[in-house]
Amino acid sequence: MSLILNRRGFLIAGGLTALASTKAFGANERLRVGVIGAGGRMKGVLDSADQSGVPFEIVSVCDVYAPRCAEIKARGDAATATEHVDYHYVLDDKTIDAVFIATPDHWHVRIATAALAAGKDVYLEKPVTHTLEEGAVLTRAVRSGNQILQCGMQQRSWSHFRNAVDLIQGGALGTVPQVRTYWWQNYGLSWVPKPVDQSQLDWMRWLGGAPEQPFTLEKFSRWRWFWNFGGGAMTDLFTHWIDVVHWAMKSDEPSTAFMLGDKRIYQEWECPDTIQAAFRYPKFDVIYEGMMASSIDDGGLEFRGTEATLKINRKGMTIWREGVKGDRNPVLREESFEDGTIAHTRNFFECIKRRENPNAPVEAGVAAARAGHIGNYAFHHGGKTTWPLKG
Repeated sequence: MSLILNRRGFLIAGGLTALASTKAFGANERLRVGVIGAGGRMKGVLDSADQSGVPFEIVSVCDVYAPRCAEIKARGDAATATEHVDYHYVLDDKTIDAVFIATPDHWHVRIATAALAAGKDVYLEKPVTHTLEEGAVLTRAVRSGNQILQCGMQQRSWSHFRNAVDLIQGGALGTVPQVRTYWWQNYGLSWVPKPVDQSQLDWMRWLGGAPEQPFTLEKFSRWRWFWNFGGGAMTDLFTHWIDVVHWAMKSDEPSTAFMLGDKRIYQEWECPDTIQAAFRYPKFDVIYEGMMASSIDDGGLEFRGTEATLKINRKGMTIWREGVKGDRNPVLREESFEDGTIAHTRNFFECIKRRENPNAPVEAGVAAARAGHIGNYAFHHGGKTTWPLKG
C-alpha cells in the first residue's frame, strides 16, 4: 500500500524522518528590490516571490528592451519603479536592499559581482556562471564580503526534494551506484519567439562582452542555445538535476565526463539539441539524456539503489523497494504542494533578515554549473574529458 503525502508535513519511511519548515517576515518589514533582466524567467521569479508571504517593493527595473521594463511596472507593485537600460543605476541606488538577476548567462557574474560590491544581496538565476573560470571569481566575491547570494537552484528549497535528500542520505536506498537524469522539451510547441521591436532594443548593450554580431530573433529569444550567451541543455537543464545529485550524494566533482551531442532538429542553433552524457564520480555514475523536440516525460531523476529506487521530478517523488511485488510497491509517494521557487524566494528573504547562508549557496551553484561546463568541454574535445582539466 502506498503512502501519499500532499501537504507540508512530517514524513516517516524506513525509520527516517524528513522535515520541511518555513518562517515569514513580520508584516511591517518590507524589502526594497531591484530587478535586472526583466524577461520571462524574471516574471516567474517575481510571481513566486509575491506568493512567498514576505512583503517587498520593486523600486527599480533594468532591461535593454524597453517593453520588458514596462511589463514589470504594469504589475502594480512596481508602478512607481524607475526604469533603466544600464544596470549600474540600479546598483547605485542606496535604498535598494537586494537585486534579482535573470539576464542571459554571459552577464551573470559581471552583474552579480558588481551588485555584491555595491552592498546588495543577490538572487542570481542559474547557471550562475557562463565559463569555468568565472566560478572562482563569483565565489571570491561572495565569501570576501558579508552579502547574501542565493543561486536560482530552487530544488534546494522544494519540500519533496529536501525530503528525498534526507532519505537518500539516511540510507533508505542502500548503496546508490547510478543516478539517471533526463529532460525532454519541445520548443517547437512550447516556446515560439515573439516579434521584437528593434527600435526599443539596445542590442549592443545586450551583447556586452560577447563578440559583435548582427541581431537575430533566434539569438535574442533562445540565447541559451548559442555559446556566446549560454551553454545549451547542459547549463540550462542538466544544471538543475546535477545540483540535486551533488546535494544528495555529498559529492560535487566528476573525475570523467562523456558527451555525445547532435543538432538533429534546430540547425540554426550552435549548441546540440539532442544529448547523451555520462559523468563518473568517485562512488557513483550519473547519466543525462534529453532532446528539444519531444516533451513526453519532461524532466526528472532516478536514484538507483541496491535496496530501493527513488524517482523524483517537480511534481513529486516515489520510492520503489527492491523485492516488493504487486500493489505493495511503490512503498512511498509524495506530491509537491508548492512550487519550489516560492519557497526559494522565501528562503532568500529570510536569509536577508537573519544574515544566514541560503539554501543554495554560491558553492552549490558554482559546482552545478561546473558540471555542465565540463560536459560541454567534453563535447568540444572529442566527446570525453577528465577533471581537473590538464594542460
